[in-house]
Amino acid sequence: MDLLLSTLLSPMVLFFALGLSAALLKSQMTIPEAFAKGLSVYLMMAIGLKGGVEMARSEISLHVWSVFAAGILLSFVLPLLAFTALRLTSKLDRIDAAATAAHYGSISIVTFVAATQVIYAAGLQTSGYMVAVAALMEAPAIMTALLLAQCGQQKPPSVAGSESGELYREVLLNASVVVLVGALAIGWISGESGMERIAPFFVDPFQGVLCLFLLDMGLSAGRGLRQGWRQLDFSALVFGLYMPLISAAIASGIAWVLRMPTADMALLMVLAASASYIAVPAAMRLALPKAKPSIYLTLSLGVTFPFNLAVGIPLYLFIAKLIQG
Repeated sequence: MDLLLSTLLSPMVLFFALGLSAALLKSQMTIPEAFAKGLSVYLMMAIGLKGGVEMARSEISLHVWSVFAAGILLSFVLPLLAFTALRLTSKLDRIDAAATAAHYGSISIVTFVAATQVIYAAGLQTSGYMVAVAALMEAPAIMTALLLAQCGQQKPPSVAGSESGELYREVLLNASVVVLVGALAIGWISGESGMERIAPFFVDPFQGVLCLFLLDMGLSAGRGLRQGWRQLDFSALVFGLYMPLISAAIASGIAWVLRMPTADMALLMVLAASASYIAVPAAMRLALPKAKPSIYLTLSLGVTFPFNLAVGIPLYLFIAKLIQG
């Protein structure tokens, strides 16, 4: 309860709530798109650099490779569960269900960043390679979603030839993957000495930049809820709340088998429970143009993201502590 309250009353959650409330109340508050994109690049660079420095301190062991494999497996499998749940319980058609399922197999880097701050505030230290796990979990879910969308279709979605190449470039070379992996490599190569030189820019201002970004995310989530909720039935909205819990539970079991420490277990649960709203929507626009963004963005950004930020992250950390004793 103390962890939940401290998370709910933290500046980053309160700024998100401010943006959400402003959008729902139809305030004219806006943050320039270019500035918001700059904030997201900054956050991914900062977390990637820190992860690279942490990786430089330790060797890449068989255990680390096992965690990498687990992350990729989760990203492939979770969309299958999400798709099945949506088709059985909601009125979404195959295309919309597949597109939505892709979001719940990929990850939200902002949720990941927010979780690392909560974990550090709890006095725990995560492993640097978890940043690499986040990058590896971006793309596989999109491939699963395309297979799900094609099954049962007389004519599969048009993603052939040059369109297919464009999709793969979008998936593998989207900004979040490039910046994350690139910053991770730079941090790994430059090490602690290199990080010390740029710490005044990438370490000290981090919390303030995160608050600004979450204010913008709150505005986006509020607008999505206001505009897209009419296209979603109750069962689909509830899916946005229970699917993260199912994904986190599966991830906790895998983390327990791999004997991951408490902080890393909590982060793997967060990655599994989060839903993408940057890389996957861009890929879905290319791969499944008939899918409705008002459905998958409302669920991922308007329902699951606030739930994870306010309730999910402290809950996953509590469960990780409980499992590890």
